[in-house]
Amino acid sequence: MITLPAKLQAVLVRIARAAGQYGRDAADVKLLAVSKTWPVARIRELAMAGQKAFGESFVQEGLDKIATLRELGLEWHFIGSLQSNKTRVVAEAFDWVHSVDRLRIAERLSEQRPASLPPLSVCLQVNVSGEASKGGVAPAQAPALALAIARLPGLCLRGLMTIPAPSDDFDEQRRPFRRLRELSEQLQADGLLLDTLSMGMSHDLEAAIAEGATLVRVGTAIFGERYTA
Repeated sequence: MITLPAKLQAVLVRIARAAGQYGRDAADVKLLAVSKTWPVARIRELAMAGQKAFGESFVQEGLDKIATLRELGLEWHFIGSLQSNKTRVVAEAFDWVHSVDRLRIAERLSEQRPASLPPLSVCLQVNVSGEASKGGVAPAQAPALALAIARLPGLCLRGLMTIPAPSDDFDEQRRPFRRLRELSEQLQADGLLLDTLSMGMSHDLEAAIAEGATLVRVGTAIFGERYTA
């Protein structure tokens, strides 16, 4: 059986190989281990192997893990759909939120982020594929929303995130990631200081890195198929 540290290393090798192939520095691509549904023992094992950033999609599950593993000093990213009645606990406990797509959610996170903590890093989720089943603001509406979020206290707008429609074709995988990169470049030209493109997962991280991803969200390639016990 392949161990979790070995799987982690294999993903890091994929990242480094893709970065080298497309003229990028592997150090500029951060790995977020998507640990939703996985027990704390698995997260602890990966943390001991050097992985420090973990992504959770379910609020209460994430809060429980943060409390249990607090002594490890991990970095916690909320990557799921966020409801208004859950913003306070997320603002209080997490380091990042990737799934902001409404001004009201951003305003609540801003109001509820404790002053004793650093600003909450947030990404604006953009629905580049236009899928009705996916969250995210439409690309045409993203600039105005990004500018509004960037003005909120207690938050730091770091960049953009997307979850495109799946494809097995490499060129097709690259297209939505290219759209997100171009949108980020547009926002930077408008004066926003962005440093993050959160895009790419287990099946398409190479295409995302080719188009400028600075953070890839990987679950299955590290942990295996989703844990449901």
